[in-house]
Amino acid sequence: MRQLLEALGDPQADYPAVHITGTNGKGSVAALIAALAGAWGMTVGTYTSPHVERINERMAVGGEPIGDSELAELLGHLRLVENHLAAEPAGAAPSWFELVTSAALRWFADVAVDLAVVEVGKLGRYDATNVVNSEVVVITNIGRDHTDGRPGWEREVMGEKAGIINPGATAVLGPMAPELVAIAAQENPGELLAAGQQFELLENEPAVGGRLVSVRTSHSRYEQVYVSLFGAHQGQNSALAIAGFEALVGQALDEPLLDALGDVRVPARFEVVARQPLVVIDGAHNPDGLAAAADTLADQFTVLGAVTWVVGMMSDKDPDAMLAAIGASGSRCDLVVCCAPDWPRALPAAGLAAAVRNRGIEAEVAGTVSEAVDRALALSTEEDAVVVTGSLYTAGAARLHMASQGQ
Repeated sequence: MRQLLEALGDPQADYPAVHITGTNGKGSVAALIAALAGAWGMTVGTYTSPHVERINERMAVGGEPIGDSELAELLGHLRLVENHLAAEPAGAAPSWFELVTSAALRWFADVAVDLAVVEVGKLGRYDATNVVNSEVVVITNIGRDHTDGRPGWEREVMGEKAGIINPGATAVLGPMAPELVAIAAQENPGELLAAGQQFELLENEPAVGGRLVSVRTSHSRYEQVYVSLFGAHQGQNSALAIAGFEALVGQALDEPLLDALGDVRVPARFEVVARQPLVVIDGAHNPDGLAAAADTLADQFTVLGAVTWVVGMMSDKDPDAMLAAIGASGSRCDLVVCCAPDWPRALPAAGLAAAVRNRGIEAEVAGTVSEAVDRALALSTEEDAVVVTGSLYTAGAARLHMASQGQ
């Protein structure tokens, strides 16, 4: 990755970055910080993954994804660089993710952004994004995704995620055990801000269209801030974003600046795309994410009728653990329409349906995500709800299908 960027002129050195890792919430925190930075007057580049519908979504400036022609030009130039590096002695071809990450970092330099908000692809220490000039690092949480659950897994995962903390950078940590905070401290951050200590989420209540949060930081106390995202977890994400951006600018934030949090939209993060029946698309791809989606449905919506879940997931996930996460919240699950997103690693719908039935829940099998959505809608009345989830690939296909139907 460093060889590739050196060949591109080390574009990542041209601007400061906020670097974000964690098991869940990275994309939401990135969107919230980008909104605050934009309201501050900065030109902001954001790099997130995976995309929901189009690869262009991964890199955006001022909220606008890169255009097709610009992306094609960048990738064409990268192909030449890739061929040159592969031809060198002991040369190795960059991975797909390394190429796309390099394209984003080069584009941000070309556009002359004031700030890059960069989401880690996986873990952190050896992730392709761990080359950015990070002044603030955010670690949202530590969950069991991508682990085998052996004793000590939390410390091992934290050790990898904490690897993005540059010496001297400010590290902002979500709620986690003191032993995990201590692991972050070993990376020698210039300042360490831990949730519940240096900053705190004081209020986190449902509101029409989102949440009302109050946050205490080392610089100020922010009361009744409206955030246009659903779910109690988004309250904590908002506290991380406020504390992180405050650390970046080194001062308290003016109250009007926080109004930007009331206009944030994050595709496929408990995104309401229709009502009567209520239709929600959520890209949750691990048990913690599914539990958050189920909690949000129960906490923020009154569903008088049936609740149908349209679920499609990857084969590396444990379907029983995913389904248990839905039931643990107390959220209703009257029917699961099982599908497989059009992706090589998708879990076959029949296997998912068997896991659903083993839990005593009614299941149906659909051939595609689109067919699953149509079946769920056909069974629903105005008082019912449909939740599409299990993977961002499922969410993306559902969004495209709903849009094609004029919804």
